[in-house]
Amino acid sequence: MNSDSTHASAPAPAPALDLEPAARRITGLLDAIGDDRLGGPTPCPDYSVRELLAHLSGLAAAFRDAARKDLGASTAVAPDAALPVLDDAWREVLPRRLEQVAAAWRSPAAWTGMTRAGGVELPGEVAGAVALDELLVHGWDLARATGQPYEAGEAELRACAALLAPVDDDPDRGGIFGPPVPVPDDAPLLDRVIGLSGRRPDWRPGG
Repeated sequence: MNSDSTHASAPAPAPALDLEPAARRITGLLDAIGDDRLGGPTPCPDYSVRELLAHLSGLAAAFRDAARKDLGASTAVAPDAALPVLDDAWREVLPRRLEQVAAAWRSPAAWTGMTRAGGVELPGEVAGAVALDELLVHGWDLARATGQPYEAGEAELRACAALLAPVDDDPDRGGIFGPPVPVPDDAPLLDRVIGLSGRRPDWRPGG
């Protein structure tokens, strides 16, 4: 066997990040959300719980397709193009899409080449990091809006912090969520990530 064939048979590198824990955490929040809570506020000022769930369903589908390089309608629309509408079957649809997006980003090929999400062309490795960040931060949003506990792993949080951290030419970052909210340097890592995403870590409904 020559060196070229040896190289060709080498396994592909493992995905850089695992989206499954963040996806599973969201699924774990859903059973406690009764229909009477769908109109409640969330840390996303423009979204009620209903719209947040619809947004999660849409972004899960979009980033699933971005991972697959299936660049159709789901990856072409900016997330703020219109207020998201919750599917009547969301209790079945959302968990399935969350499972699918986590599975799609387990493929090493998802992290290579170019793809598209939210109408923006970007490298696969960046899209995967953004997908994780969306799931983690909006998972926190949903938990906080519905009075449920939320924790995340250190590797996930550090990846999100790196993505959201201000840079010299964009001190407010703002391209994914909003301008950072100041949080003490010694605050828990989750609180610091939430602050970087433009949210107050102490947000409560009506508070």
